Amino acid sequence: MRLPLRFAMRDLRGGLTGLRLLAICLFLGVAGLAGVGSLATAIASAISAQGQSLLGGDIEYKLLQREADPEELAAFKAAGRLSTILRTRAMVARADGQEALLGELKAVDAAYPLYGTLKLARGATAQRPSTGEVALAEALATRLRVKPGDSVRIGEAQFRVIGVIDQEPDKVGSGFAFGPTSLINLSDVPATQLVQPGSIYDMRYRIRLASGANPKPIITRIDKQFPQAGWEVGDRSDGAPATRRFVERMGQFLSLVGLTALVIAGIGVGNGVSSYLATKRSSIATMKALGADSRTIFLTYFLQIMIVSAGGVVAGLALGAALPAIASQFAGNALPMPEGFAVYPKPLAISAAFGLLTAVLFATIPLARAQSVRAASLFRGGVVQSDRPSASVIAFVAVMAAVLGALAIFSAREPLFAAFFLAAALLLLVILAVVGGLVQWTAAKLPRPRAPLPRLALANLHRPGAQTGRLVVALGLGLSLFTTLAVIETNLSGQMNSTIPKKAPSFFALDIPQDGVDQFRAIVENAAPGSDVVTVPSLRGAVVSLRGERVADMKDIPQEAWVLRGDRGLTYADEPPAGNAVVKGKWWPKNYSGPSLVSVDIDAANALGLRLGDELVVSVLGVEVPAKIANFREINWDSLGLNFALIFSPNALQSAPHSYLATIAVPPTAGPEREAQINRDIAKAFPSSSLVRVKEVIASVSTLLGQLSAAVRAAASVAIFAGIAVLVGAIAAAQQARVYDAVLMKLLGATRRQILGGQAIEYIILALIVSGIALGIGAGGGWYVVTKVLTLEWAPDWGVVLATLGIGAALTLGLGLAGAIPALAARPARALREL
Repeated sequence: MRLPLRFAMRDLRGGLTGLRLLAICLFLGVAGLAGVGSLATAIASAISAQGQSLLGGDIEYKLLQREADPEELAAFKAAGRLSTILRTRAMVARADGQEALLGELKAVDAAYPLYGTLKLARGATAQRPSTGEVALAEALATRLRVKPGDSVRIGEAQFRVIGVIDQEPDKVGSGFAFGPTSLINLSDVPATQLVQPGSIYDMRYRIRLASGANPKPIITRIDKQFPQAGWEVGDRSDGAPATRRFVERMGQFLSLVGLTALVIAGIGVGNGVSSYLATKRSSIATMKALGADSRTIFLTYFLQIMIVSAGGVVAGLALGAALPAIASQFAGNALPMPEGFAVYPKPLAISAAFGLLTAVLFATIPLARAQSVRAASLFRGGVVQSDRPSASVIAFVAVMAAVLGALAIFSAREPLFAAFFLAAALLLLVILAVVGGLVQWTAAKLPRPRAPLPRLALANLHRPGAQTGRLVVALGLGLSLFTTLAVIETNLSGQMNSTIPKKAPSFFALDIPQDGVDQFRAIVENAAPGSDVVTVPSLRGAVVSLRGERVADMKDIPQEAWVLRGDRGLTYADEPPAGNAVVKGKWWPKNYSGPSLVSVDIDAANALGLRLGDELVVSVLGVEVPAKIANFREINWDSLGLNFALIFSPNALQSAPHSYLATIAVPPTAGPEREAQINRDIAKAFPSSSLVRVKEVIASVSTLLGQLSAAVRAAASVAIFAGIAVLVGAIAAAQQARVYDAVLMKLLGATRRQILGGQAIEYIILALIVSGIALGIGAGGGWYVVTKVLTLEWAPDWGVVLATLGIGAALTLGLGLAGAIPALAARPARALREL
């Protein structure tokens, strides 16, 4: 190895000209994979390490609309130190009543927090709220324009603001919140009168275990002791399940992007090595003429390529390792991240193995072809046809591909997903390669045009040494990426336009007392005459049994069966609500008094395989209510109306304590001052009720979708840059043949414009052919990412998608013509001497 290594190092002293593309492709591919792996590992390790702080304890029991009974409390206290937290929504109003905002009320006891630290910002008058005091989130204090010492009203009680919350240790693990947090003492909850029969709230009982105690056996023992409790339980091993699921979902997509970038980088490596070795033909010929054997030549350039590859891999690993620290600067407290800078060896090692294996795999065949060319033919110059790789080379490449595929599958969180992706990527490459061969074959069979430029373009597609196959693969990958990204982005940006109705209600009202519905309507009509108010009964309950089988005993619950997960909004009605259509079965008659019946959303029914007449049992305030399925409904969820997956006959639930929900649609002519008046008047008359501004909800969702779109754009840009690099590599690989053709045409009297025109027609033909394929591939890939990975509705903007595809094709044409400029500038005499 000494002699090949000496040759390789001497040759590299002249710089990386010709190998830059190789380094760039590997840098992009490895950086994408290493960054995704490091970020996912960082978040997972933070959730694991900070699980107690994120959850707020070693074990958490969550009860909906009820408190734990004395026996349950005794079991909790016997397990360890107990902390009790109540969470609900509440309107927080200024003392003068001029402003009221919806927030998340969090009432805690003296033991809170069991882990972590509650910290208030500088200027606070106390460290934590005591009786009659409240700490507000910064957003809430800012919008209400209150400061420490001011008073606010929550429900029926007045509170003195002691400060702004700076650090809430269990915020990330608490899940979705309707608004900024208001933190009060648990003993103040009765004074607010927010917790009434039918009110929506949850109780969380957190337990701190003795050091070293395992939560699993304790959870099992308590669950067996109270099999019908109906609580949700979590432990410190998964302190932020909602965040974990989101990270896993995005990690799956980002891993797909990373693998895509690596596959594309591999094609770029092959093109880069081919174009580099084409410039080394004279060096290879000289070495062979001086007696160097094929092994020495192979090792010389193999070592060169691996040295440069190692540099690209190391640079990619450095960027990937830094990504968690970069992400923590932008994410702030939104994601659990470890403190300080940390390096995660496992994802970096896997990414390095991917990069080096990719370099070896895609560089082997060009190297084998270079070493097999005879010295005599190299000295003749011109376009030389290389021999096909030997059987041993093909076998080696097959083994390396199998190793690379196995590494991708078994290192993935979801091996089946990785295997599916690799199979799809291989199929795509095969399709593009077949298309390239068909284009060459068809171009050779077509009649030759009379016009010289079209004839030249057609000949360029099938002449000896034509790079049509490589160009089709490069164009196909690049345009497919552009199209896929456009489909995903327009779907995200168009999500609100396609799902938010033109006429959405102005407010949702929650927790309206049963005896206050008429007064509620009167207040709205007085504040904004002509407003449309719709009220429906509202209860909360969980499905506990289906066709005689307890939900807790079900092992495989379908992903679409969300109706079985946690508590659900329930209601009763004499008639089907607006926006609902009965598609199977019959609705019960008005004033029905027979056995309890229920109407079920058709999508949920299909996911669970339900049939008419099946029994369904829900637990409402600890009471189990059985009902027979009477019909299935198709629900227009996009209407932003009061839609429920489960609607019962009135005789099933109307005797249970409950409140009402309402939607308020203010006339467009009323203006924002009328909406503000409704907000103030309802907050004064019904302090325990909550008003949700639909505009703010839409703005929040739009912000979330915008952030998601930005993340998708940033991640996919890695693959796009790799695709551009591949296209540049394919053009560079054909550079020698282009120069040769241009020189001969110049000698025959062709002008630069004619040469450029012929190549432009060639690229236009290829772009048109490949664009159709890229549209189908991009649409299919985008659909999968949007509906299966991001689990969003399918709503792309095809006009933007087609425009993006056109821009990508134009970019391809521009890169192709830019690559032709050196050929046009070549001087015939010098070029003929060198060729």
